[in-house]
Amino acid sequence: MMNRREFSATLLGAAAASVIPSGARGTDIGSASQPARRVNGARLNEHLTALSRFGRTEAGGVNRVAYSDADREARAYVMQAMRTAKLEPSVDAAGNIIGRRAGRDASLKPILFGSHVDSVPDGGNYDGPVGSLAAIEVAQTLAEQGILTRHPLEVTIWQNEEGGLYGSSAVALGLTEKELANVSRSGKSIADGIRFLGGDPARLAEARRRKGDIAGYLELHIEQGGTLEKEKIAIGVVEGIVGIGQWEVTVTGFANHAGTTPMPGRQDALLAAARFVDMVHRVVTATAGRQVGTVGRMQAFPGAPNVIPGRVVCTLELRDLDAAKIAALYARIRTEADAIARATGTTFAYTELHTNHPAPSDPRVRALIAASARELGLSTKVMPSGAGHDAQTMATLGPMGMIFIPSIGGISHSPKEFSTPEDIVNGANVLLQTLLKLDAGLPA
Repeated sequence: MMNRREFSATLLGAAAASVIPSGARGTDIGSASQPARRVNGARLNEHLTALSRFGRTEAGGVNRVAYSDADREARAYVMQAMRTAKLEPSVDAAGNIIGRRAGRDASLKPILFGSHVDSVPDGGNYDGPVGSLAAIEVAQTLAEQGILTRHPLEVTIWQNEEGGLYGSSAVALGLTEKELANVSRSGKSIADGIRFLGGDPARLAEARRRKGDIAGYLELHIEQGGTLEKEKIAIGVVEGIVGIGQWEVTVTGFANHAGTTPMPGRQDALLAAARFVDMVHRVVTATAGRQVGTVGRMQAFPGAPNVIPGRVVCTLELRDLDAAKIAALYARIRTEADAIARATGTTFAYTELHTNHPAPSDPRVRALIAASARELGLSTKVMPSGAGHDAQTMATLGPMGMIFIPSIGGISHSPKEFSTPEDIVNGANVLLQTLLKLDAGLPA
């Protein structure tokens, strides 16, 4: 049995090799003597334009929230594109679309790659669709060029990524009855939404996979930030997806008449909350690193101009690649909030809303992504993902890697979201090359 170092060397050594075309055993593809394989870029961008029609808004973006009619129509388009690419699409019990392609060795675990096609309300045309349609284009390129991989391949279109990674979580982690009862942005519960897409929430166990059930997972995505464009870098090699801690914070004071209560005697919950916001910013920025902290929502009660706020409900969110740092920041914020409470005559209470654990990408897969970009003459940067992706749930099942392309202006979740056709094609070509290397380098 190989140790980790030997395995890594074997995988990287295979980076110059690729798979064998069906009927042409013994011919290396992607080696130094042959040019790198490339996708049909024009076709890929045509597919993106076609997909943007489903849920299109006047502003030029899309309103294609999960479980909406537009979502279901887009999924039908995607499944037809899969058939054209010689994939065998089906909908699993969780409502995910899985497009399968056989490999030379049916005993090997599959390599999964893909993304999602649902959007945020009034979103853009690139977040999700770029990775989804690029994955289908890679499969079609393999079919057209007669390339049969060793591993079976599965192009995955995860449902309801934007609402909370529900589709990929159903596969990797399972969904609880409470989660199935949650109401999505479409107005449907998660369970009803799964049924709407052709899944069956009563049979979710059939969609579950365990650690080791997949050989690897790749996802191409727009950066959703401005780093790559600003630094004029073509490809982001994602080192990991940040963990997220999210809490609801309730500040309780005492509501009283705004005209008759002297300033020194007030227990103003909104004053305490305002100091809390400033304190969170100070604590997060005082620590070295790339962590971020946000108070993104705040509501004061009773909300009248002539009443001192007696209660404020706000949110706290912390993100970083290091779960220990998130915990340390949260502890320090709570300690300093206690001091604000004493000074203002208020109390602070916390309810955990959501936790996503950090998901480092596999260093061996990162090396293959970087090698693929170099072969294509593309510059790279190792960087974290500050947004959540289905890749973080897939990382619990096997080696995971993510590829970023530039987002113009760093804009995302907006109709103004844009990545250039050239950058999209670059990302798809890196995805193709990485897939071939991963297939060749994984142990049988």
